[in-house]
Amino acid sequence: MPPSSAPVLLPTTNLKPPEGAWKPNMFEEDPRPPPPDIERQQQEEAAQKLGMDGKAIKKAKPRRTVDYGGELGRWAMIKKMRPNPSYSPYIRPAPPFVVDLLPPKAYPTNTSTSLCTKFVHTSTNKIRYPVNIVAWTPEARRVLTASSSGELTLWNGLTFNFETILQAHDSAIRAMRWNHTGTYLISSDQAGIVKYFQPNMNNVAAWQAHREAVRGLSFSPDDTRFVSASDDSKLRIWAFEEMREEKTLAGHGWDVKCVEWHPTKGLLASGSKDNLVKFWDPRTGRALSTLHSHKNTVQAIAWSINGDMLATASRDQSLRVFDIRAMKEFKALKGHKKEVCSVTWHPVHHSMLVSGGSEGDILHWSLDSPAATPRASLDEAHDSNVWCLAYHPLGHILVSASNDHTTRFWCRERPSDVGGVWKMGGEKPPEDTTGAEEQDEDYVPGFGFVGGAGGMEGYGGGGDGYDQQQNMQQPGFGSWQNQQDDFIPGFGGSANVTNMQGGAIPSQPGFSAGDGGARGGREFGRGHRGGGRRKNGRWNDY
Repeated sequence: MPPSSAPVLLPTTNLKPPEGAWKPNMFEEDPRPPPPDIERQQQEEAAQKLGMDGKAIKKAKPRRTVDYGGELGRWAMIKKMRPNPSYSPYIRPAPPFVVDLLPPKAYPTNTSTSLCTKFVHTSTNKIRYPVNIVAWTPEARRVLTASSSGELTLWNGLTFNFETILQAHDSAIRAMRWNHTGTYLISSDQAGIVKYFQPNMNNVAAWQAHREAVRGLSFSPDDTRFVSASDDSKLRIWAFEEMREEKTLAGHGWDVKCVEWHPTKGLLASGSKDNLVKFWDPRTGRALSTLHSHKNTVQAIAWSINGDMLATASRDQSLRVFDIRAMKEFKALKGHKKEVCSVTWHPVHHSMLVSGGSEGDILHWSLDSPAATPRASLDEAHDSNVWCLAYHPLGHILVSASNDHTTRFWCRERPSDVGGVWKMGGEKPPEDTTGAEEQDEDYVPGFGFVGGAGGMEGYGGGGDGYDQQQNMQQPGFGSWQNQQDDFIPGFGGSANVTNMQGGAIPSQPGFSAGDGGARGGREFGRGHRGGGRRKNGRWNDY
């Protein structure tokens, strides 16, 4: 065959498409550059006329959020379709597997999926004060913080922006606790005053409980009584409704810094400046036992979820876990460089706890590990003492309150994350020198009318909890109905502080809107970028 001739199977001329054949009508030309942002140019011109020297205006960025709705819905679907009760999707350390990330409850034997070490957001009031206490509201949609200025600040638990503020006390708030049913909040301050608040932040009672600062508050399992711990070295048990003192527990030789009521039993545990941890019988008011393991002030204690373990944090730089069934020390955890200020247990994994130190570090511990070393650590998570730590009831978000005037939110890292903001061996990210961004008042979708008819199992309308099949109820995952679109549940007008010493507290109106609310002008929080270094990756277990 001549070399110039075409192969037999190929035509010698170009074929033309037949009549009526499909022709592309899009993307026929090369991509063009985006059109100029006319609105932004107008803003810059206006700013230049006002004497701003044409400085670039900061462009609005979408707010970071950590939404548990998707993973809860997927977990509810998997529970109905899984081949066996222990099945869960296999996760690999790659971005596509982020859709298979489920709530911590889906991994009962793998605590590595619940280490909240990824920085999400920093919330700061305009008027900066140390944040002493942080707690999730009963419905777990918002975070309540108490500061040294006596203010209670409410932050959105989904987008972490400011919602409202209340001047609750005249001095620094030292303790704050919701009752188990979520119908009342009690708080105490540096002057020894205890106050009752309804969910709408209406103050219904206030009285002098101690002569000195009240450092700890804790409710009994049935919410009929609560105990208070004070710097006057005494603990007092109060009848909640009558606001009447029932017993005074004297036995500590110095300031009582913390107290916790057992989750299910009539047993109290307290820690003091005299280095002792004491157990009390609330019925007789007598001390049952004393632990002498610490060599300095016991600053915080926490019962495990099942009530078998007690964790104690001390100024001797150690964290100790005691098994009350044998009344022996189970494990001594040492990893903080300075005194340990706070400790809390994970709500799902009962062998996992987290502690905060005065150097600003946050350490995650696992009792299943044979070595007494941190499972993961956040160096320089804060610039000063970490006074309080609180987990979301689902266990996927950790909130920390610090003496550096900030409240920071931490979440679990995704399978594709190498280390989030805290990269392995990375340096602390630089602080934002342009100033903190003020939070806007824009409506947050889904937080006006909460609940409604129907909904997937575990969240949405009218559910008693996020897992009805296993009777694991989480308070507040129900529905609030008949509310307006711009209504923030529980916050109305101005609060009237009343003293109810002469009678019982009024009947609880529930979660409806009341006349009470936040007093003082509306204030906006500020967002900072966190910094530090992270150790110990977690997704290696898969």
